[in-house]
Amino acid sequence: MSSPGTLGIPTAARYTWGGDEFLFVEIDEAMSLAANFLANSMAQVLTEGELPGVVDICPANASILIRFNPDLLAPDRLEATVREAEQKVRSSSLQTLQTRLIEVPVWYQDPYTSETAARFRKGHQRPEGSDLDFAAEQNQLSGAEEFIERHHSSPWLVSMVGFVAGLPFMFQIVPPEEQLQVPKYLSPRTDTPPLTVGHGGCFACIYSVRGAGGYQMFGIAAVPIFDPAQQLPDFQDFMVFFKPGDIVKFKPVNEAEYRSIQAQVEAGSYRYRQLPVTFDLAQALADPHTYNQQLLGGLDEH
Repeated sequence: MSSPGTLGIPTAARYTWGGDEFLFVEIDEAMSLAANFLANSMAQVLTEGELPGVVDICPANASILIRFNPDLLAPDRLEATVREAEQKVRSSSLQTLQTRLIEVPVWYQDPYTSETAARFRKGHQRPEGSDLDFAAEQNQLSGAEEFIERHHSSPWLVSMVGFVAGLPFMFQIVPPEEQLQVPKYLSPRTDTPPLTVGHGGCFACIYSVRGAGGYQMFGIAAVPIFDPAQQLPDFQDFMVFFKPGDIVKFKPVNEAEYRSIQAQVEAGSYRYRQLPVTFDLAQALADPHTYNQQLLGGLDEH
């Protein structure tokens, strides 16, 4: 068993191969800010290296998957390069990641997710009430309003993007004992409204498209996060908006604000409020409350 390194995670990741085209690097068995930081930082180093033969680099919660063309890149050279990237990140005295802070407007307790939740109460742990009521109970909070306050008052790290196209999984940047945690539905739903803000375990997510799902539903985001036609300005470079390492600030909006934003989306003029930031892992772990205030304050001043 490896001993913890400077990041507080095992000093040696586990390297395994998937057929002839994939190298999988397991950083840790559990998700943590440190493990995800290492995955995203390694991905950034490898992307900047532009190694010929690398097809795709996919960081996840506590791992990273590299797809490569073995006709152009020898497996031993790839592994050596990835190990060098891992060591570079681990040995750096400055544990920072260049990323962006994004504001996501959310209509909490909206009628769309409320109607859907009502149709699937038989598959829920709490047949009476709402998903928010259940989430508040699970976290020993006074009710839905306190849960919503806790949900939007701290930043969330996009730990990975997947499951369906463009869906971000998000990890709350707070001390472990303060993380909101809610079990998934006992039986998955066959329907979830697009842009539903959901929660399962310790992860928040935004459902990019309509479809099946099992996360608790708290509200609906006002702006697309997946735009195959790339009609909105924020999607000019890519049809998927979120990237691993992004930091999200949920902003509560009421129905009138939601409708106004929807009109801007329809007109093709809406732009996400976002700000380039340097995420500092050491500060986030040492004093998360102060660090979060400073981090979110930058967006308010922008």
